[in-house]
Amino acid sequence: MKQSQIAAQLYTLRDFTKTPADIATTMKKVKQIGYDAVQCSALGPIEATELKKIVDGEGLTICATHTSYETMRDNPQLVIDDHNLWGCKHAAIGGLPGEYRTGESAYIRFAQEASQVAKQLAEGGLVFSYHNHSFELERFSGRTALQILYDESDPKLFNSEIDTYWIQHGGGDSADWIHRLKGRAHLVHFKDMAVVDGKPVMAEVGEGNLNWSAIIEACVDAGTEWYIVEQDTCQRNPFGSLEISLENLKAMTIN
Repeated sequence: MKQSQIAAQLYTLRDFTKTPADIATTMKKVKQIGYDAVQCSALGPIEATELKKIVDGEGLTICATHTSYETMRDNPQLVIDDHNLWGCKHAAIGGLPGEYRTGESAYIRFAQEASQVAKQLAEGGLVFSYHNHSFELERFSGRTALQILYDESDPKLFNSEIDTYWIQHGGGDSADWIHRLKGRAHLVHFKDMAVVDGKPVMAEVGEGNLNWSAIIEACVDAGTEWYIVEQDTCQRNPFGSLEISLENLKAMTIN
């Protein structure tokens, strides 16, 4: 892992990205903290060209996005055009649509349908990835839903965005999942888990209890391109949380 591969997930800062002016101010702060790349997620309405102008002006790279599955499915050319404008090849979905969370057959159906959507995106130069939570660790006929998604999808098209916190939350092992998805784990969400008053909470990377040496080793082995820092809920100012995570990661960086 190199520092140049570390990015900030803007979902962490969603309360500060509601307008184009907010987005511009936030991008400047993210750059000042020390990040050179961002994953765009939960941004307020903004034209693709204006977003490009803002990130280019700050010297930031859009390494990936969270884009709604419905938009990918119904208007893939728009997704392709916007991502190509930004110089971004990774389009991920932030969560599984509710209609596919109803059991084993629904997970299989999504894996197959999403593979076809991913194929359309791939024809435009994009890489589709799936971001997990913990509900996908529920088992059906001996397999977790997450395993079903990867077993039943096209391994050349349906890629992963493993979220380290949510895997742990579901009783899984993040390093193990990244290892088993070698070649498909282009993006990984770095998010720690701590315990406060007997309950699990999201924490800055390195401030919780996850085994980061094993996770980073797995990422290097799997060929992960981007290590994306995210914290859905922060115990302090979210900008401060992103800064703590970055400083901690620098100490773990393999150059």
